[in-house]
Amino acid sequence: MAVAPQFHFISGLPRAGSTLLAALLRQNPRFHAGMTSPVGALFTNMVSQFSAGSEFGPIITQEQRQRLLRGVFNSYYADAHGKEVIFDTNRLWCARLPALMDLFPQAKVIACVRNVAWVMDSIEKLYRANPYENTKLFSDDTERSTVYSRVETLAQRNRLVGFAWSALKDAYYGEHAKSLLLVEYELLAKVPDKVLRLVYDFLGEPWFEHDLERIEYDAPEFDEALGLKGLHKVRPRVSLEPRRSILPPDLFEQYAKLSFWQDANNSEASVIRPSASHTAA
Repeated sequence: MAVAPQFHFISGLPRAGSTLLAALLRQNPRFHAGMTSPVGALFTNMVSQFSAGSEFGPIITQEQRQRLLRGVFNSYYADAHGKEVIFDTNRLWCARLPALMDLFPQAKVIACVRNVAWVMDSIEKLYRANPYENTKLFSDDTERSTVYSRVETLAQRNRLVGFAWSALKDAYYGEHAKSLLLVEYELLAKVPDKVLRLVYDFLGEPWFEHDLERIEYDAPEFDEALGLKGLHKVRPRVSLEPRRSILPPDLFEQYAKLSFWQDANNSEASVIRPSASHTAA
């Protein structure tokens, strides 16, 4: 009888290394990892069918709800034959820790983080690289008109960056923070081997030697459907390429102040930090 896989989760901010981390982890033949899956949306829709206001809510027991939600994961990843550990990626998971920890008590969440100003800069850079496309990130010409309107739109609590930042902060200070590991993008790009070893330690998994010179991951069909070509393309070699921000200085300064995870007080989350040992709890 096949042993059920262990589920872990990749979450955090956009443009902060989650695709790179998944591309590295998937090199391990025991692991399955990838870009954002539809499991989060299926999970949310199913919970809606259970909840107050639904005609089905009163007749579905707590045990049935748990079985059905676990079944979403098991059914979606049923074809991941031979994979002992599955990482599902979605920015939603930081906002769903109470449910995840109840369904999968041994699960860990790896949240990729980055200075929010550089997150905005990275998205803006991709936007400008596709000047003949109206990306679905913005709903109308008012939102996409200037860099100021674009960044302000992305920062709203129900949009790409604002939601992810709010969900991450919720998880960082929440009661399940011990199951959370924050990984800084800059460290993952500069010292990937050291960061990966700390990730493996956090997960309690035996070390696997990764190839940092030949990484493969791309999702051109998904990115083109979103109207943002290159969103999930990972360079073959892990590296950090310094450059000047394309954001106006006032915008950069405004969003550079939002890295709450640099303060270790009042949180039990683990954070990989740029220090002598590269770690702090």
